[in-house]
Formats: sequence, structure tokens, C-alpha cells
Amino acid sequence: MLGLATVVFSGLSGSVDAYNDSDVSDKDKKNETSTVSISNELAEGPYDRLVIRNAMVIPGHGGPPGGPYDIVIEGDEITEMIPFDPVSAERRDDLQRPEGDRIIDGTGKYVMPGMIDLHMHLRQDPMEIEYVYYTKLAHGVTTMVPAPDRGLNSAMEEAEKSANNEIIAPRMFPIWGWGSNTDFDREFLENPDNAPEVAAEMFSKGAHVVSVGSLGWNQALLGAVAKAVTDAGGITTYHIPPSTTSVTQAVDAARLGVTMIEHHYAYAESSLDRQVQDYPRDYNYDDENARFRHAGKVWTEANRERLLGEVADSLYEYGVHMLPTRVVYEANRDILRASSLPWHEKYTHQSLIEWNLPNPAFHGSYHYDWTSDDEYYWYEAFDLWGKLIFEFNKRGGHVSYGTDDNYIWATPGFSNVRELQLLRESGMHTLEVLKAATQNSAVTLRQDKLGLVRPGYKADLIIVDESPMKNMRNLYSFGSINTDQNGEMYRTKGIVHTIKAGVVHENAKLMEEVARMVKESKDGVPKENIMNSPFLTD
Repeated sequence: MLGLATVVFSGLSGSVDAYNDSDVSDKDKKNETSTVSISNELAEGPYDRLVIRNAMVIPGHGGPPGGPYDIVIEGDEITEMIPFDPVSAERRDDLQRPEGDRIIDGTGKYVMPGMIDLHMHLRQDPMEIEYVYYTKLAHGVTTMVPAPDRGLNSAMEEAEKSANNEIIAPRMFPIWGWGSNTDFDREFLENPDNAPEVAAEMFSKGAHVVSVGSLGWNQALLGAVAKAVTDAGGITTYHIPPSTTSVTQAVDAARLGVTMIEHHYAYAESSLDRQVQDYPRDYNYDDENARFRHAGKVWTEANRERLLGEVADSLYEYGVHMLPTRVVYEANRDILRASSLPWHEKYTHQSLIEWNLPNPAFHGSYHYDWTSDDEYYWYEAFDLWGKLIFEFNKRGGHVSYGTDDNYIWATPGFSNVRELQLLRESGMHTLEVLKAATQNSAVTLRQDKLGLVRPGYKADLIIVDESPMKNMRNLYSFGSINTDQNGEMYRTKGIVHTIKAGVVHENAKLMEEVARMVKESKDGVPKENIMNSPFLTD
């Protein structure tokens, strides 16, 4: 695990409404070692003592909101939570409020743990890496598990910079492939007896999350790797490819000790009345148009009773963690909706637009010859998949949270809120959904000081203008439309601040930077390539 150093983001100019910022000199701030240079208006902290006053708290463990509380943060840790409702104040006979180097007025606002995205992508140039960091932070993500799209060494360097607060970014735990950054040959890596030695070598170099997606062809190897990684203190993540579901299905993966199963693959297959789905005779797994078409269609072949009974029971009993990432597949059930979402024009980077358009040369860009039948298959898939999530959760199964975004019309940050809505669509209670994104995902990641709002936990928090319990759209950077007591409409402000390791981010400023990057990405691009729905023409 990467160590945490403390660096101050300084130079925040001007005053901000609802703040009472004390005049503290640089030398008084805690453990300062350098000043970030990305922007002098995006973030500041950590502080010797930061206080969020009078805020309601959603704890993260599934319990209801309570408060108001005065929350005291020292450095990167929550140290006190002082209830300040009238009854508690009377019992204390103490109306003295805690003081600090900075006071944030939380009156009328809600504090909850920062969200933990257990599977996402950074993509490559020309999309600025800061674009992903800022959209994620502004939508409440304080920890993420990125695929090493720009190379594993680069991903680990970025993770260390984030851990040291040298950049403005969520905490990161990059995904390692089995055997990455080792000198073992294929024969050695594929011998189950060698799994502990390989894991030890990988973990000595910083591994924590290990993908086992390439190992499903051999159950003995998969089980040995899952055990070795777990014993080393890490976790395994498994995208079960349709190419090996004839060998290893979701229930097999759970039985073999995989930590979490990504996406939707191999659940329906676990319920079939045979070992393989009914692939067409000309099927080619490497044709993504066919791959994704039949990944949806297989749900129409599922034995529903077995899926929602025996399969759900087994997944729960074996203790696997479910990581749905529903948002990245939503385009499959309505491609026109996905391609014309209101934030594409201002907030979706032009590189993503171009990577999302139908093009066999790009992964996830398979919506050519995408028919109404395909959308029907995926509508049915979403419905039955949601029922499985509900049944698994009802039994006490561990549902976690991820987006797989920056693919398939899933714009980073915005997709984090939409994923919550899609989990709610499954029938999970809103508090269960928020728990999935916070404490559940911290448990999955084996980070025991993340995921809750309570003393002794890391100060990874979000301050929301109005309650996400009432409306999860309140978490969008543009907020949601509400009415006041007089029936007048107004727009909420979304997540006002995201706090990571005690560093307070100015989310409105982050989104201004995002809008600037997106505008620059579209400069000189023909109009037909930047319109909201590239599937339409003038």
C-alpha cells in the first residue's frame, strides 16, 4: 500500500460564500512540503484543523442521515464528530462550537463518505488525464481503481503522486495483470504451484488489485492465484470473458475465491440448461459487434428460476463481491439516448466522442448494425440482471460500485451518479446504493479506514448541497431542479466540496477546468462531429 505524505494546496484566492477561513500562514500548516502548481483555485489543504459545522451526516454503512454534527478533521483524519442537535447540546450544557484553521458552514448540507469506483479507465492522449481526475472528484469519487491504459508504470507513478498530494486526483489503486512487472515466463506463471511466489514478487513492487480475466481457461490456476493474492493482502478482480465461460462461470469464480466479479458476464451462463450459450454458427468472439450482441442475448436463454434461486444463493454463500458497472452497458438498450445526453456538448471530451462512434478499430465502439432486436435483448438483460442484483443483495450479498467509464458513452463523473441510479433501478434501497458506493467498496478494496464518516477514518468526504436520499441527481455537478416552500423552482448546487485526505476541492472550479478542456478539444472539429447525437445528421 502506498504511504501518505501531506502536502498543502495553497493560493486559493478570494472568499467563498459559507466559509469563515482563518488567516493562517503557510508555516502553520501541517507537514507542508510543496505547493501544487496545476491551479491556485482548485484545492487547498490539508489543515491542522478543519471543521465542517452543522451538517447532516449519511454515515455510509446503510444507516439513515443524522445530525447536525460538527465534524473535526486534523490533517487527513476525522478526529471528532460532535452532535449539535438541540437535545444533545442541552445534555452537554455546552454551546461552544469547535474552532479550526478553516470553517465550512454545512447548514442545510449533507456529508457522506467519498465514493470508491472499483473499475474505471483513464484512456490515452490526446484526452488530458486531469479531465478524468477532475470530473471524478467533482462527482464525489475520492478513490478509484484504474485500468493501466497508459501503462502500468505510469499508473503507479500517478497513484504515488496522488497519495503524496502532488496532483489533484482521487486515490488510485491501479489494476495489475497476473505476472505484470515480473520476469517469470508463461510456463512458470501458468503453474498453480508458483502462484505464491509470483504474488509475492508483484506485491513487493506495489500491486494490490490483480486482474484474473485471462485465467478462466484453467480453474486450478485461477483458484491458486485468487488464494495467493488474498493471502498477500490484495484483491482479485475478474472480468469473465465469454470466450471461457464454458470452463469458468460466475458461480465457479465465486467458489474459487475471486474477490469481485466485474460487469454482467457469466451470471446468465451459470443458469443455462447446458454448459454453453447458443452461439450462432458464424460467431467470432473477436468481432465486438457479435460479442456484445450475444452477451445481451444470452440473458434470454437463462433459466430464470435457477438464476434467481440457486445461482443467487451460491454467489452469496461463496462470499464473492458483485461489481455491476451497469452504466457502461446502458447504451446497448438505447443508443440514441446514450449518444445525446445533455452533458456531451459541454463536458464530454471530443476524444471520447470519436472513440465512442461506431468503428471496429476501437474497443467498445461496436454500435454499427445495432438493431432494435439488439436493444430488446439488452432491455431484457438489464431487467433480469437487476433482479439478480436485488436477490443477491436481499440475501446479504456484497454489492460494490464501479463504472468502467470512459467507454461506450459513459462520461467520467456523470456516469458515477448514473450508476447509483441504475443500482436503485434494481430495487435496492437508496441507502443500500450509497453503502455500495462507500463502505461496501472500501471493504472490497480491503481499505479499513475508508468508506465511513466517523472518527478514526480518513477524511475522504463529500459535502452535498441537498440530500442524495431525496434525489440522487443532487450529486450531479449541475445539481437538480427542486421547488421551495413557496413552490418556486430552483436548481441545487450538486457536490459543493469533495474532500480527499483532508484536501478541500472547489468543485465548481474543477468543472470550469473540465469545460475549458472540452472546449479546446472541440476547437476546429466539424459541427457534425460534436453535435449532441452523432448518430443523427443535419
